[in-house]
Amino acid sequence: MQRLTSEPGMAGASADWRSRLAKSVLEHDWSAEMEPVVNVLAREGRLGLAEGRLLYAHNDLAEVGLLAKLSREARFGSRAFFNHNVHINPTNVCALACRFCAFRRGKKASDAYALDAEAYVKELNRFADHVTEVHTVGGLHPDWGIGHYEAMFRAAKEAHPHVTIKALTAVEIKHLASQSGLSITATLSRLFAAGLDQLPGGGAEILDDGVREVICKGKESSQEYLDIHEAVHALGHVSNCTMLFGTVETIDHRLQHMLRLRDLQDRTGGFQCFVPYPFLPDHSRLPEAQLATGTEVLRTMAVSRLVLDSIPHLKAYRMNIGDSLTELSLAFGADDVDGTVQQESIMHLAGSSTPLDSDRRRLARIIEDAGCEAWERNSNYSEFTLLELPEPPARRALQMAQG
Repeated sequence: MQRLTSEPGMAGASADWRSRLAKSVLEHDWSAEMEPVVNVLAREGRLGLAEGRLLYAHNDLAEVGLLAKLSREARFGSRAFFNHNVHINPTNVCALACRFCAFRRGKKASDAYALDAEAYVKELNRFADHVTEVHTVGGLHPDWGIGHYEAMFRAAKEAHPHVTIKALTAVEIKHLASQSGLSITATLSRLFAAGLDQLPGGGAEILDDGVREVICKGKESSQEYLDIHEAVHALGHVSNCTMLFGTVETIDHRLQHMLRLRDLQDRTGGFQCFVPYPFLPDHSRLPEAQLATGTEVLRTMAVSRLVLDSIPHLKAYRMNIGDSLTELSLAFGADDVDGTVQQESIMHLAGSSTPLDSDRRRLARIIEDAGCEAWERNSNYSEFTLLELPEPPARRALQMAQG
């Protein structure tokens, strides 16, 4: 069984990936429209707003995808990554009512629920023998302060110390700080002491306050999202970051979103992974949404890889985009596939139909069908194991009837 380890900060990437990319892009013939982007990438190494606009406007999607694929290969070769995780959403009760959200319920709703520490661990018990990470986000419960989550995390760590706890979006941290009368840093410090390991990136939506006023009024501001993640990084922990696209934003909004995340990453180095995912319209409340096509998902994946050069990993969130687009995304710059995800509520209530029962072999098959090697990773991207699938059995041909 092949295993790899990676130094902190490299997250599995080759140390000389920038020079490898510069060399590889110069070995290809590019269209006149793509040459300005390629020249900047090869000589200066970093794209800006102007190049991002060109990538979004370029009419040859395959060429954009090729450039992003070369960037991925310069970092990771043919390797693509996944982990074995479970999503447990502790409550759907939320003090906010974001227009794009189909998960949220009021306290008196017939299907509202809220898990205490015992119920949370009981749910985790069902999966803990098979997973290495629990992903926990949910509503802003109006009655929960920091103590609720401290009890939850302590109980989970005591029961299953091998399971990484990735939990709480930036707006949940803001809510708990407000509920408990604490600073952001004090809130995070207490949660990390209780067993929280790292933060997911959810809730970034689009980092433009005008867009946020339309789609998620009342959530944290763009700067608050960035400040909370910067506080996480200052405490020595890592997090992910995201982008929800296909609502009411423009292409420039998306690019500015990426550049703001990149600026923070340049200062802290604490983002492990960027996760762009399209708005799912079913059962939610944003009729003016523009909605992203499959080709737009792939283009946004590729642009993300090329613009967000300092964030090591780019995740295809298969719970949102489905298995087929996930496989294609690996040819458009993505190197990470959201894990086996034994259960999940938020995306499925919004309209996702992706199966939830994917095990290691099924996920590895998606990766291998894309021409990549499937490497199972830990939550910190520091330990990797190649998952080798057995050769499929030989097919037996039917004998033809003799006439």
